Amino acid sequence: MADKSLIVVESPAKVRTISKFLGSKYKVLACMGHIKDLPKKELGVDIENDFSPKYVTIRGKGKVVSEIKKAAKTVNNVYIATDPDREGEAICWHVAQEVKNKPIFRLQFNEITKSAILEAVANPQEINYQRVNAQVTRRILDRLVGYKISPLLWKKVQRGLSAGRVQSVAVRMICEREAEITAFKSQEYWSITAKLEADTPPVFLSRLHKWEDKKVEIINESQAQGLTDDLKEHKFIVHNIKKQQRKRKPQAPFITSHLQQDAARKLGYTAKKTMMVAQKLYEGVETKDGPMGLITYMRTDSVRVAKEAQTEARKYIKENLGAEYLPKTPPVYKSKQNAQDAHEAIRPTSLFRTPESLKAQLDTDQYKLYELIWKRFLASQIKPAVFDTTSVDIKVGKGIFRSKGSIIRFLGFMKVYEQAKSEDKQEDATEQQQLPPLEAGDELKLHELTPKQHFTQPPPRYTEATLVKALEENGIGRPSTYANILSTIITRSYVEKIKKRFMPTHLGALVNELLVNHFPEILNVEFTAQMENQLDKIEEGTLNWVESLQDFYQPFNELLQTAETKMRNVKQEAIKTELNCPKCKQTLNIKWGRNGEFLACSGYPECRFTGNFKRDEDGKIHIQ
Repeated sequence: MADKSLIVVESPAKVRTISKFLGSKYKVLACMGHIKDLPKKELGVDIENDFSPKYVTIRGKGKVVSEIKKAAKTVNNVYIATDPDREGEAICWHVAQEVKNKPIFRLQFNEITKSAILEAVANPQEINYQRVNAQVTRRILDRLVGYKISPLLWKKVQRGLSAGRVQSVAVRMICEREAEITAFKSQEYWSITAKLEADTPPVFLSRLHKWEDKKVEIINESQAQGLTDDLKEHKFIVHNIKKQQRKRKPQAPFITSHLQQDAARKLGYTAKKTMMVAQKLYEGVETKDGPMGLITYMRTDSVRVAKEAQTEARKYIKENLGAEYLPKTPPVYKSKQNAQDAHEAIRPTSLFRTPESLKAQLDTDQYKLYELIWKRFLASQIKPAVFDTTSVDIKVGKGIFRSKGSIIRFLGFMKVYEQAKSEDKQEDATEQQQLPPLEAGDELKLHELTPKQHFTQPPPRYTEATLVKALEENGIGRPSTYANILSTIITRSYVEKIKKRFMPTHLGALVNELLVNHFPEILNVEFTAQMENQLDKIEEGTLNWVESLQDFYQPFNELLQTAETKMRNVKQEAIKTELNCPKCKQTLNIKWGRNGEFLACSGYPECRFTGNFKRDEDGKIHIQ
């Protein structure tokens, strides 16, 4: 047998890239993702036998498994180089079970570059079974919730519905936000803004801030007009000026959730699209130098950066931006407390592979996302931006107006990157503007004094970016799950996007109501976050995975048994409408059937009319 080794990876892109780096001594095959999973048509978990999972070869993967087993017989060693996360570790485990009587090693790397691959091959590891246990636990948890609750929904509502440990919590968050919006009562308030001029330009704006030394609250037009009339009788005199220098530090390199948020805001990408494009950039694309992985692993919640990458960044900054942009020491960013530190932050594998130099080799989506990642990482290694900020208080009779302005003294990291602002933040023209030179005691010329009516706004519906942020802040799911969560709840018709914002459908609101009423703990944000923490502890080896499942299943099973008898049977309910049957003129009712809601005549069985309907934006029913 020739001295040859087999390397198993997930995708053909990885095969091409790694084969180029290692040469003919290594045979590289793609397993095309998971080769085994729990069976689709049964629970596949032996609850009575310590939750033992029953894995079967995924349909269509038999040929792949056969090729791997056949190739393994002709080599000395088998290396498994799947993604460095829980899912990748589970794939390793399943591939290892199929390959008999061969030394099996785990190759782990954070980037698909020649140096990283050669180092991984020179330092092979063992399969991390604690990480495997965490993945198995997550898979079993999701299977228990999905396969135990979903049939209940089929029975009580309609077939084809599904529940999920994480997806149902996301739907709940969207439904609760909608309830807040519905219950919100808008309140009127007014502002008064002055357009002022000093001895030198520019003209600037100032807003009434205080009245009789108290923060001003103007609740109606009469009060606003009274104050405006009073203010016009007085001079506008500069009362107080505060100047200070402020630094704005660059943000850390991307973690998964922040990449998804900025890609949504700046590029209009969905979380799913962002992860698909990032996967291609990670696995390798054809460049003028051959296949090359362009970014580090894109599923991470750590902001750690390798020393080698920081050294290269400092070299790039000095050569291309100038020494004045280079901090004395490389910046150090802290990950959040519960972050998994197995991987670096998302960064380019080399800053010297600039977006512009790769533009001809990348498609439009790849180029835009690579440029975003490249600029964010470069910015993270640059000095802070420096601003001169000025706050001016202007006395007018019993009132105080306030203006704020700032001037950039040093661009710093802003020379290459500015983070996208949240869609829900409203700019205040009196907060960020250029102010003229002013001195205390200066009298200002009034051009306009404008009272303006406003109304308090309800909390905004979630966008892709804000929902990902909320999931992350609440500890719901992990970086690898966000894209799938958002995609699933839309596919299941539990939510819909209107003007790029999530709204629950009638079906989503109904299912959420049933699940919250009968499984309040399972659909609880804190409970779901706690389960994520338990998965982390299983991976760390500080919690037994079987005990974790036992603690979960006993109370869950009791809730199931109660729900079986007490959950509303929506199929048997009929909701009266104001519509009349086109055949017999009796009242039409909304009922639930195999395919969801439909209209049925209340005169059944004498009249058998049924029909579809749609709701308009106000919820009114219309026959289709």
